[in-house]
Amino acid sequence: MYVIFDVLHLYYLPQYLPVQKELKNRGIKTQFVFYPSPHDDVIKNIIADEHLDSLWVETPEQAAQHYVEQKADWVFFANAFAYLDQVHAVSKSAQLGHGIGPKASYYTKSDTPMTVRFVEGKYRCDRLQAMYPNDAFVDVGFCKLDPILNNQVDGFSLTDLGLDPNKPTITYAPTFYPSSIEKFDRDWPAEFEQYNILIKPHYFSIAKKKYHKQKKRLAHWGTYDNVYLAKTEDYSLVPFMAISDILLSDASSALFEFTALNKPVIWCDFLKLRISYRGPLKYRFNKRMDEDFGEYANIAVHAKKYKHLKAIVDKQYQHPEQYEAIRLALTEKLAGKLDGKASARIVDYLQKNK
Repeated sequence: MYVIFDVLHLYYLPQYLPVQKELKNRGIKTQFVFYPSPHDDVIKNIIADEHLDSLWVETPEQAAQHYVEQKADWVFFANAFAYLDQVHAVSKSAQLGHGIGPKASYYTKSDTPMTVRFVEGKYRCDRLQAMYPNDAFVDVGFCKLDPILNNQVDGFSLTDLGLDPNKPTITYAPTFYPSSIEKFDRDWPAEFEQYNILIKPHYFSIAKKKYHKQKKRLAHWGTYDNVYLAKTEDYSLVPFMAISDILLSDASSALFEFTALNKPVIWCDFLKLRISYRGPLKYRFNKRMDEDFGEYANIAVHAKKYKHLKAIVDKQYQHPEQYEAIRLALTEKLAGKLDGKASARIVDYLQKNK
């Protein structure tokens, strides 16, 4: 069997790699197809570290031509792909989304049907099947968390990051839009000096020029002694989650990934919205969010304003059990079965249906 992974963006890799490692363990050939980005050197280092067979293309058209030539059994995508008809002439396609967040795009990315989409949990699988009755969806769980659940996260410690292992640790993982970055106090790490702070922004916040103000603010926070600001090569949130006690985020899938580990999350409701998303136009923001957004929101403590954040963090650290019942109740709905075997279930399916 031969499997190819289409890597349009670097942040697809944390979802792909556990599957690739399971394929490798079974002696199955894999290849990763990368596209040019501002961080090609980082990608090349990952290729070397992970011993990946790789190819670079300039455009999706070139990628499609390569897939037609290769005739792999399966080609993985994390989002829609415009040339599926060409791919399907010679291969089967699999969609594996990179996150489990509250955005409506989680569902609409299936508008273009692939041979199969691997989904996290029965609820989401059933909902997608109802929306797209002629397509195939398989509940496998959330493979991105397999390395944590299997104790396979190595080489990332507080000491190595220059932080104090005796302090509790917060990860702040904001998305790029709508984001809370602009609403945080400029010197907030000083207010949280009794905590280690790991800042893991979305890839777009550091890679896209339009978010240069976010990048500047993030760099300032990175100057504090109690802060580790993720570098571009820290492309995966997984190691950050593994060593953190509390997670802060906004409208990001990070909230739900961390929740699945049964650790406290704090949802920052103070967001910087564009004018086109404010006031009577706020329906545009709501349209971006999944219809279950309200229920998902109950999984976390909400900080309505930045000034409330410190007291909430302190209380959640002292009483991490406060929201445990609802975290456990919603985990199946959010991420499916958490037994560290999601990648194995994916590969089982690939082999049975090649």
